[in-house]
Amino acid sequence: MNLEKLLGDEADSLLNHEAKAFPADHLVLPGPHHLDRVLVDSDRSTTVLRNLGNVFNTGRLAGTGYLSILPVDQGIEHSAAASFSKFPAYFDPAKLCDLAIAGDCNAIATTLGGLGIVSRRYAHKIPFIVKLNHNDFLNYPNTYDQVMFAGVGQAADLGAVGVGATIYFGSEGADRQIGEVSKAFAEAHKMGMFTVLWCYLRNSAFKQGDIDYHLSADLTGQANHLGVTIEADIIKQKQPENNGGYNALKFGRTDPLVYSQLTTDHPIDLTRWQVVNCYAGRIPLINSGGESTGADDLAQAVRTAVINKRAGGTGLIVGRKAFQRPIDEGAALIHAVQDVYLDAAVTIA
Repeated sequence: MNLEKLLGDEADSLLNHEAKAFPADHLVLPGPHHLDRVLVDSDRSTTVLRNLGNVFNTGRLAGTGYLSILPVDQGIEHSAAASFSKFPAYFDPAKLCDLAIAGDCNAIATTLGGLGIVSRRYAHKIPFIVKLNHNDFLNYPNTYDQVMFAGVGQAADLGAVGVGATIYFGSEGADRQIGEVSKAFAEAHKMGMFTVLWCYLRNSAFKQGDIDYHLSADLTGQANHLGVTIEADIIKQKQPENNGGYNALKFGRTDPLVYSQLTTDHPIDLTRWQVVNCYAGRIPLINSGGESTGADDLAQAVRTAVINKRAGGTGLIVGRKAFQRPIDEGAALIHAVQDVYLDAAVTIA
């Protein structure tokens, strides 16, 4: 894979950037012995550690400390038609599991029903993560709220090793969602399963003119910090594209040092601020691979992976870019992302 060609005009900036705003030696960085270095000192049970170890030691990235997860709950969040029409075979959850296996992923994360319908065939072949809540997106007019679709016990019964959930921080339902997810995560830990939190922002006021502060490093960073507070074992976050959300929206509390010393406008430094807010990297940060836009999906996915890895992140959760194309093409794209994490030349900035 020719990284320089895929990264184009950004190649030098992304591959050679020195992150001085928040140096890497202040972080707990990903590596082969993450559980022994970090989580063995935590309150996580031996069963949670075993299940996390299962995920970290599955697929092409096994033993590296990095993660490549296939997420597929977009059939609920957007609609099955919007998600699967480009390659209708994926209406069958078995084909999604086949894609995750062909892509040598660490795990597959999707709905209770999607995993439950094929659990006896696949639960022993690839680790399952049940996504517990969703925005059903079948209200008129459109509403945005994360509602529990499944219980932790149901996830355990079908053989899942972990559970996931989304919180829409900043939304009207955020306080309820925080309570529901915190309770579910505590139950999951008691049952020996690890937890993954999609720390998303959702508020129409976060869009100011042409700037979408849902993707602001300072706001997403604080969402991450709230996520690790309720003991998410892995944080999933959209990669930041701007900064200064607190200042532009004139709410909450921040500090001028965040913008003058601790971050810059460079995408690696913005993503590092997300890592910093995950207990300085003690909790792994995985970024979203983003929606599929067509021919440039490969270049976009590789760019996102380079930024995440050099920032101190732990991997990508690539869904639509992979499952909106045939299995061999989707698996090849996932492998290209994994190649970034396997490439010793792509170093921590």
